[in-house]
Amino acid sequence: MNGTDLLADRFEEHRGQLRAVAYRMLGSLAEAEDAVQEAWLRLARTDADGIENLGGWLTTVVGRICLDILRSRSARREEPMDETYVPDPLVRPLSRVDPESEVLEADAVGVALLVVLETLEPAERLAFVLHDMFAVPFDDIAAIVERTAAATRQLASRARRRVQGATPAADPDLGRQRQVVDAFLAASRGGDFEALLALLHPDVELRADAGALVRGAAASKAVRGARAVAEQAATFSRLAGFARLALVNGSVGVVTAPEGQPLSVMAFTVVDGRITAMYILADPDRLAGLALPPLEP
Repeated sequence: MNGTDLLADRFEEHRGQLRAVAYRMLGSLAEAEDAVQEAWLRLARTDADGIENLGGWLTTVVGRICLDILRSRSARREEPMDETYVPDPLVRPLSRVDPESEVLEADAVGVALLVVLETLEPAERLAFVLHDMFAVPFDDIAAIVERTAAATRQLASRARRRVQGATPAADPDLGRQRQVVDAFLAASRGGDFEALLALLHPDVELRADAGALVRGAAASKAVRGARAVAEQAATFSRLAGFARLALVNGSVGVVTAPEGQPLSVMAFTVVDGRITAMYILADPDRLAGLALPPLEP
């Protein structure tokens, strides 16, 4: 095995964490993979023998790459982030959860948190993700954002307040989540409007991202309030028969895929037995890029 192969093996040991960092920074699976690949290319051009902590070095490199991507997004975007935007979901089969993977899923970042992260300034997002999620010291983050450690600490503090104020503590129990989601699907399939209302928090929010090209009733939308959200659910009740449960970013969610063709991935926030938020990705182009696993019938 030559030096390049040895270096590649060392890099692979860190790939999982690097992908996790990039995904939390970008909310895009494709861009996260690109960022990790760019980190490998930079490592390959570097004298790795002089790197004392390879994992820390790679994490800061990925952070810097992601920061550049976020800043480029901000420069291109003429309008504020659309309130219908839904980040790429991570989908896993619900039936294959074992004790070890349940531990991993407990640390998964939810869609609701990713949505809030999209509202942060790039440097705030970097400081929060690297420090609060991956315990990177502020001194190391400061070098990336080109600020003092004290200023970087303030960035993370502002981001933390935004996150805590916008993401209520959801029920972490997968069994209780499943009961609520099962009941929601049953009510949708049966067209039971009152049952839908009972499952929805009065201030529930629905965010549906169908992409820029879809028009009509299936177009992107943001809907608030139990009655309005229940009406939306009733509108698409004919598709509820094709819905299958899955783990979506570590929580119980739904994939709708008639004849194996994905039409949507839905994530829920469940608090005290009621749904407080729903996030639907129905963008055909982005769905086509997701690696959806086989789901239980």
